[in-house]
Amino acid sequence: MPRPPRADEADGLYHALNRGNLKATIFEKEGDYVAFEKILSEGLELYRVDLFSYQLMPNHYHLVLRPLVDGEMSRFMKWVGGTHTMRYHAHHHTSGFGHIYQQRYKSFPIQDDDHFLVVCRYVERNAHRSGLVSAAEDWRWGSLWRWLQKSEQNPKLLSAWPISRLPNWVEQVNQPLTEKELEAVRHCAHRGQPLGDASWAGSIAKRLKLESTIRPKGRPKQE
Repeated sequence: MPRPPRADEADGLYHALNRGNLKATIFEKEGDYVAFEKILSEGLELYRVDLFSYQLMPNHYHLVLRPLVDGEMSRFMKWVGGTHTMRYHAHHHTSGFGHIYQQRYKSFPIQDDDHFLVVCRYVERNAHRSGLVSAAEDWRWGSLWRWLQKSEQNPKLLSAWPISRLPNWVEQVNQPLTEKELEAVRHCAHRGQPLGDASWAGSIAKRLKLESTIRPKGRPKQE
């Protein structure tokens, strides 16, 4: 079966994520999170990509980013995944024990309006939604905690957002997404479908050859 198409256009906004193989833990201790943030930083130095929001979870991670050159997100994500896999095996002495990730990363385009803010809220409250912390800003391994620090943290990871945060952003992140918002983000992540207004999503799908991501699954009904 051919792989589904992937959008990777300069100046587009994207949500990218990957999970451990069979949902296995890939960040087992604090040092694993620190090491991955270092890999992200190195990758951002090597590739022309802006990172706006992220969250590292025990068995997966989320990134909201913008490639500045066509195809740069794929190059960045391939380098990050490959480097993390190599260093993970070297550190944990697990070379030859199988894959770290279940598959290649997933991604979908995002419209540069309130849909971008919805995705960033989804990403930054992930640990809170999963019950790992009682408040989203308490999760150390994500962009919300990092954004709230009085001085810039090392390594530097975050770029200025393309649109302004909503007022009282921390409170906004701590509020659950509506069922409609949550379902839309999860559906787009699963299908690679553009997230935005219907007219924008249809236009982007056509231009980037993502029509298959917005069609219903299965064979069309016979008349």
